[in-house]
Amino acid sequence: MFEYKVKTLNNGLKILMVPSKESLSFQFTIVVNTGSDFENKQNNGISHFLEHLCFKGTEKRKNNYEISKELDSIGAYYNAFTTNELTGYFTRVAANYFEKAIDVVSDIYLNSRFPEEEIEKERGVILEEIKMYHDDPKTHVRELWAKLLFGDQPAGWPISGFIQNVKKIKRENLITYRERQYRSKSTLIILSGNFKEKQVIDLIKKYFKTIKKGKAYNKQPFKQIKTPQVLLEYRPLKQTNFVLGTYGINVFDKRQYALSVFNAIFDGGMSGKLYQLVREKLGAAYYINSTFINYSDHGEYEILGGIDSNKIFVIKEILKEIIKFTETEVSQKELKKAKDYLKGKLSLIWEDIHELADNYGYQLLIKKEIETPKEYFRKINQITPYDIKKISQSLFKNKEFKLALIGPFKKKEPFYRLLKI
Repeated sequence: MFEYKVKTLNNGLKILMVPSKESLSFQFTIVVNTGSDFENKQNNGISHFLEHLCFKGTEKRKNNYEISKELDSIGAYYNAFTTNELTGYFTRVAANYFEKAIDVVSDIYLNSRFPEEEIEKERGVILEEIKMYHDDPKTHVRELWAKLLFGDQPAGWPISGFIQNVKKIKRENLITYRERQYRSKSTLIILSGNFKEKQVIDLIKKYFKTIKKGKAYNKQPFKQIKTPQVLLEYRPLKQTNFVLGTYGINVFDKRQYALSVFNAIFDGGMSGKLYQLVREKLGAAYYINSTFINYSDHGEYEILGGIDSNKIFVIKEILKEIIKFTETEVSQKELKKAKDYLKGKLSLIWEDIHELADNYGYQLLIKKEIETPKEYFRKINQITPYDIKKISQSLFKNKEFKLALIGPFKKKEPFYRLLKI
């Protein structure tokens, strides 16, 4: 497995290096520990807005066309992202263009100018993006789910922002937020692929000498808020999109390994219990899957799918299947299959040097340490049937499931009845 090295510069900027001499490519990524969870009710959406605007021009590259033309001319793959806790900018290039990658991405991160006319244009683009997500039930139901599970706090708000906020964000708000959050000690540089360490370190020292020193403002602590069990949005559709689940665990919780194995048993591909129940036995859905997300101070476990609106009873059948885990231990055969599934799937993902580097980077920024695949697999191997039963009881035994859905229903009562098991 690929080795890694972490270096911290005098200004506090951390560099994570995951080299591979066999790779034909080089990826340069800048990730900062800020996102929608760091916002307040008035500026919700500003992290995402800022990410969009960083591609709109710097002193050196006057507009989006100059930035994209420069990267397109070398066949680069480039993008950016905003999540609850992270904002990132990256480009992947042929290995011989490593300096160009560092030059361009560092420039948009540090030196974006935010021209007023570009802010207004991008405001319109983001509003259209929000409408697009809203019009897609499969996507919008995830926003309803966050609102239902986490309530009126940053974790429950949309990453792209409330429409009323996006309409009001001003240039000075963006500049203030960037200066407050885009700081050296909260920023991580990830280098992956084919590169020479001394060359890239020297370039990073050169291009990042102007980064603001210090640490970004912390986010407000997460609070578990009492919310309803059901959130329903009426739309006259033949398919009902839903998210069913409950609170999970944070990224520091040692039970995450047991939860990983549990989910591999419950939703381990097409032979998993969830797929076999909902699609093969009941023929009620095209897409159905479960997942868990661990944040720094909270988590969630969710089952999402699109079911025939005449077969909403499927929700109760799914809950019955989950509750079985709290009552009896899984067999050694099921346990081995789940562990082999996890190790196989993750090995396929992590053999990509850039995917592995991204995983290491997330760990380093959020957990402040890196767990290698070898260490992760060792902990997975230690999980027992008792561990699966214990984490299932911890998450599901109180039966406080929540359900967000979009479909042709106007009354919540039938869904409250489905959740009673």
